[in-house]
Amino acid sequence: MIDDRELELLIQEVDNYYGYDFSGYSRASLKRRVERVFLLDGYHSFHDLLSRVRQDEAYLARLVEEVTVNVTEMFRDPGFYRALRQYILPALGTKPFLRIWHAGCSTGEEVYSMAIVLHELGLLDKTLLYATDLNAHVLDIARAGVFPLRTMAQYSENYRLAGGVSDFSDYYTANYGLAKFQESLSTRMVFSQHNLVSDHSFNEFDLILCRNVLIYFDKDLQDRALMLFDESLSRLGYLALGSKETIKFSPLKPRYEPFQKEKIWKKLH
Repeated sequence: MIDDRELELLIQEVDNYYGYDFSGYSRASLKRRVERVFLLDGYHSFHDLLSRVRQDEAYLARLVEEVTVNVTEMFRDPGFYRALRQYILPALGTKPFLRIWHAGCSTGEEVYSMAIVLHELGLLDKTLLYATDLNAHVLDIARAGVFPLRTMAQYSENYRLAGGVSDFSDYYTANYGLAKFQESLSTRMVFSQHNLVSDHSFNEFDLILCRNVLIYFDKDLQDRALMLFDESLSRLGYLALGSKETIKFSPLKPRYEPFQKEKIWKKLH
């Protein structure tokens, strides 16, 4: 449907018109997602799609929503959250104040997971959770803290496996097939648009999480994002990536120490 030359033109035009730079994204993944938009929206030619993107800024939001990957769940990879609960957060908790950055937070399930763990450790009141994403639509969902009730059974099981100490249902109110999470969790969250490709560091953090985002970037963009995280991370802070992501082949490796088998690294200097 869309050939490689047309894809490159679309990437160039989106950057030129709106400043969204997708040039470092995996071409195979990006092409699949653009072709999905092409089919869903009934285009007959690439020119029609390109014209719509050029002329309709509101439509660009839909395109960004479709081509950015938003697959997440609460307490995803429970062993990871167990490690945070037992080792990482208690070590950081000796500080007077904590800043945690969820980069590429999607619809926010992992941010709420973190807030619950912090609450149970007595650390939430002295923590600010910064949650960023390129996609404005998913940030609106995250801010609301409302998720489908049908997902709560799986999330509750993940929470239990992650070492949860309460009844998971205590954290939300169920109504009309939706689960609304407590505002006491979201009051410690700051949501904002941030582009890992083009935006800069905006604070110093004790823990940065960017899980299952880098796998959609090419090697150059992965290295750029990792350098951004390094610039944003305090000495002896922690960097957490997804299960298929690593800093092993990055220039950062000598400055970090791996934590057990989880994809967590401690910054040494």
